[in-house]
Amino acid sequence: MLAKVYDEKQSLEAKLKQIDSEEEVILKKAERSIYCISNSLKRLKEYIRGNKFPNQKDEILFFKEIKPAIYSKLIYYVKIFNIESKRPNGTEKSQRKYLLNELDKLENFFSENLEFYQYVRNNMTYLDDKYFVRGKLDIRLFMDTFIYDADPEFSTSHDYKVSKIIANDLLNIYLNTELAVMERKDYTSNKNFIISKGKYT
Repeated sequence: MLAKVYDEKQSLEAKLKQIDSEEEVILKKAERSIYCISNSLKRLKEYIRGNKFPNQKDEILFFKEIKPAIYSKLIYYVKIFNIESKRPNGTEKSQRKYLLNELDKLENFFSENLEFYQYVRNNMTYLDDKYFVRGKLDIRLFMDTFIYDADPEFSTSHDYKVSKIIANDLLNIYLNTELAVMERKDYTSNKNFIISKGKYT
């Protein structure tokens, strides 16, 4: 059963690579990627609804690793689209402040979900049958409220949270890269200014 799922995942990764090579403008890249991932998730949802997992191990693998690997990209590109759409056009100082504020939001999510972060990061498995098997809702396990509206055939109590962790890691890299680009620009402009000042002296 998972063979078809892996085929869909590989196909999506190839399409996203193509979009990445074709689009230089980040908003366009994010928009095209969002549509592409959404369509892939729709196909996966139909397939999972129409087929049973042969065993619990495969179900856990799908909801702990495969679905989050795909869904995290959707969260990432939606967030990138929103960040870049609202990014101020003003000074670099205001842009830097805006990007640092976005990094603070990631840090807050990390702090609020530290225990689950450790569970995922340390490849723990003792709660997998509660976190990543459908129909095992346990309100004592700190679930997100969205789970009550989620499709019970295509969601578990914690697959979204794993997706969010992966997406946040990608966002962290993106935001720090943007800040580093600004730092380089500042350094270059200041260096040029000092050199030219020296010439005049």
